[in-house]
Amino acid sequence: MLAVVALLAAAPPADGGAVFASKCQFCHKQESGTRAPLLPALQALTVAAVRASLTTGSMKEQGAALSVEEREAVIAYLGKGVELAAPAVGCAAPIPKLGKLAGWQGWSASEGNTRRVARTLDPAKLKLKWAFGYPQSGMAISQPAVVDGVLFVGSGVSGEKAGVVYALDAASGCEYWRFAADAAVRTAFSIHAGVVIFGDTKANVYGVRAQTGERVWKVKVDDHAFARITGSPSLHAGRVYVPVSSAEEVPAANPRYPCCTFRGSVVALDAATGRQIWKSYTIPTPEGPSPPGSGGAVWLAPTIDAKRGVLYVGTGNEYKDPPSEFTDAVIAFDLATGERKWHRQMTPNDRWNMACVSPNRESCPKDAGEDFDFGSPPLLIGDRLYAAQKSGVVHALDVDRRGAIVWQTRVGKGGALGGVEFGIGADAERLYVPVSDWSPDPKAGGGLFALQLATGEKLWHTPAPPPACIGRPGCNAAQMAPPTVLATVVFSGSMDGRLRAYETKTGKIVWEFDTLREFETANKVPARGGALNAVGPVVVGDWVFVQSGYGALGGMPGNVLLAFAVE
Repeated sequence: MLAVVALLAAAPPADGGAVFASKCQFCHKQESGTRAPLLPALQALTVAAVRASLTTGSMKEQGAALSVEEREAVIAYLGKGVELAAPAVGCAAPIPKLGKLAGWQGWSASEGNTRRVARTLDPAKLKLKWAFGYPQSGMAISQPAVVDGVLFVGSGVSGEKAGVVYALDAASGCEYWRFAADAAVRTAFSIHAGVVIFGDTKANVYGVRAQTGERVWKVKVDDHAFARITGSPSLHAGRVYVPVSSAEEVPAANPRYPCCTFRGSVVALDAATGRQIWKSYTIPTPEGPSPPGSGGAVWLAPTIDAKRGVLYVGTGNEYKDPPSEFTDAVIAFDLATGERKWHRQMTPNDRWNMACVSPNRESCPKDAGEDFDFGSPPLLIGDRLYAAQKSGVVHALDVDRRGAIVWQTRVGKGGALGGVEFGIGADAERLYVPVSDWSPDPKAGGGLFALQLATGEKLWHTPAPPPACIGRPGCNAAQMAPPTVLATVVFSGSMDGRLRAYETKTGKIVWEFDTLREFETANKVPARGGALNAVGPVVVGDWVFVQSGYGALGGMPGNVLLAFAVE
């Protein structure tokens, strides 16, 4: 017995790099095609952030499959990021009273989620005015709101309490206050009666006082262990409509995990108090003893149709058998009650989870689909919805005929990271559609299309320029971020770190800015740009605000918010 103890005591410690290579790297390498961050993004995290992910976060099932020694070795190997000092560069003047709420709030500054800003701006006259560095090593993932000269923005990922929300002076980047959320904040922000409303990746929704950062209310809208809020809550008439998604596709890759039980939903809350008014699941609860399906996550901001008293969402794929008619679909809910009005499925039988791209496929459904979620909000213009899918197809639907298909146009090859990922934009004549079609080949994918609203005809297509960052892990031409549409130009960001402006009539690139570098910041925190992904530019007056550095989905990590203005 003593000999055995001696042998155990003399055993070498686990090699974190070797454990990662043998048990984790399959999903975290460039060619995997999964949504998993690459090694540089993981090593930008702190030890606390990696430990939280492997013990209580989206990777806890994978962490549980490791021995304690292996898990601690992986944490030490990955947790290279440093929690940067965050001296608050306070504003000399107090935060102004918010009055008319003029500016941009929510996922789209315009009705119908069109991301249209009715103004002219010459991008050639834009100059970088200030930068703000997030002390949390990780990802710049939240779309700012800018109202009455105050900018609200969220961040992650750092430790157990990963999400920090900041109130900044929009003209200088100085800080008014900060608020610690329970998890990463990647939603946009809406303001109601002096309260800033947003969600986090533990399915919490917060109401925080705009003047002070004091919490007014907090509500957990779903108790599932992997539920999260990635899409932005939509505010209308004193209610906030919250989309609920999940990370349950990830633990499904562990054969010991009983896949799957999460269902997507929309939750209506009283904006003043957080009180739940209704909750409607995307996949209905069946009558009788049969268990409900799983999946149908709502990744995106609901689209409000005040005229008809309806809201619209797109849904994600099914996680397991049997198939559901409510996944990869557009669903209309009654604004007042949450009653389902109609639905239109675009891709039947799309059952998929991460087991389908892992060495152990035990939880992968038979005849698995392609993971063709709707990851971007549908646009409402008149009596039509325009919905873009990861399949690479854009759909026009007639809302007065229960979502009858008017036209469909293919713009991309599609795939788990293909087609349209996070959003499209529109003006009175055209849809502007950035295409991901991510590929291990950094030169493949990307590009921007303009489609005619009436017919879906392709008016122009501008292919993605070859990335200048080739050779750097995560460099890619894919265009996943939602565009922002002005009178004569449309802004579109790329996974290669470039923000570009395109002429709306021709698609000609008339301006670009490389965010893939280090910046001096207003708050004295070292900062660097990375992939432009998940959130688009916010345009308010002569100002353009851009987040750079989203390290998930195979992108390059970063931690900077950039503010440009016309000179």
